[in-house]
Amino acid sequence: STESDIRKMCDEAIKYDFFSVCCNPCWVSLCKQLLKGTNVKICCVVGFPLGSNTTNIKVLEAAQAVKDGADEIDMVMNIGQAKSRNWNYVRDDIELVVNIVPEDVAIKVILETCLLSDDEIIEACKCATQAGAKFVKTSTGFGGGGATVEAVTLMRKTVDEESVKIGNAIRSVLVKASGGIRDSQTAKDMLKAGADRIGASSGIKIIGAGVQDTSTAKKKQEQY
Repeated sequence: STESDIRKMCDEAIKYDFFSVCCNPCWVSLCKQLLKGTNVKICCVVGFPLGSNTTNIKVLEAAQAVKDGADEIDMVMNIGQAKSRNWNYVRDDIELVVNIVPEDVAIKVILETCLLSDDEIIEACKCATQAGAKFVKTSTGFGGGGATVEAVTLMRKTVDEESVKIGNAIRSVLVKASGGIRDSQTAKDMLKAGADRIGASSGIKIIGAGVQDTSTAKKKQEQY
């Protein structure tokens, strides 16, 4: 993204009252300036888009992003470690990022579901839940595939079951659908499947066509 892209994104988020904007770490400070005095939150990506950074780098990225003004962090799970079934590594990687940020900063864990089997999606959701993440998220948008109803349904079921298993309430971990959501019907399908948040670069088009009522749709929308 260029500076003009970031300025346009923030202007649109203010105009349409989206929940948040999502940006790379180098743009957090600018977004903070542009969104001052508004209700629009700032989400910053960490370990993006491959998730293969060392944990220490992810921790530093997250800490700096919060210092610069980020309200939420979207971290990419270490996909290679997940595909290698090194689940302790995956869980610890997430947990250390969760622990470095203030409690009111939501950590969303991007699974890149298009690269995972159903069993791997289940295990990844369990790791994120056990590590204290606030969200699991489908996609980066760079992995060759986006959100699907099947993946969102499975994620919703798994995080709810795992939350109860470890003594937390149902929906204590939320689900974000992102990647390939370009129209209102797809957004509606994701919400019906159990998504709590939609991430899209087509937010204006989506709310223009109407997802539930407009106010609800806006508050579930992150603009890219």
